[in-house]
Amino acid sequence: MATTNFKGTEVQLSGNDLSVGDMAPVVTAVGTDLNDVEVGGAKDQVQLLISVPSLDTATCAAETRRFNLEVGALDICTTTVISMDLPFASSKFCSTEGIDNLTVVSDFVEKDFGKAYGVLMADNKLKGLLARTIYVVDRSGEIVYKQIVPEVTDEPNYDEVLEAIKDAR
Repeated sequence: MATTNFKGTEVQLSGNDLSVGDMAPVVTAVGTDLNDVEVGGAKDQVQLLISVPSLDTATCAAETRRFNLEVGALDICTTTVISMDLPFASSKFCSTEGIDNLTVVSDFVEKDFGKAYGVLMADNKLKGLLARTIYVVDRSGEIVYKQIVPEVTDEPNYDEVLEAIKDAR
């Protein structure tokens, strides 16, 4: 079972523990417009799948803003940020922050993404939220990069992620 940390305390992650080389499960989340959004599996473009605990935190907001700029400049992948935030809150965040180069979805209904990708925090104060993780999925649906950020309150290694996207196209 994979782990991360929250303020130095280990947090167990539940669900399928996926690795690089595994096929990315196809799951459905809820978009800001309340429509279903499918992520994972084979697609026409490389996918960048980013899970965060909540857009209503400084770190998650900063990460989402940065990826909005970085992937917008690259224009070589589809990017989806997945959280447990309600679609209404996600929509407000996107309009307030000018998020327009990526899709923000919620996993709050069935927690399908968290379970299928093994990133659902299983204990500690953040139990039931998604860990801060990143997956790069190539066009065939294979996971070619995975990053579980070791400390939930830290931002990811952006340079590694951007390099993985470029290598996957």
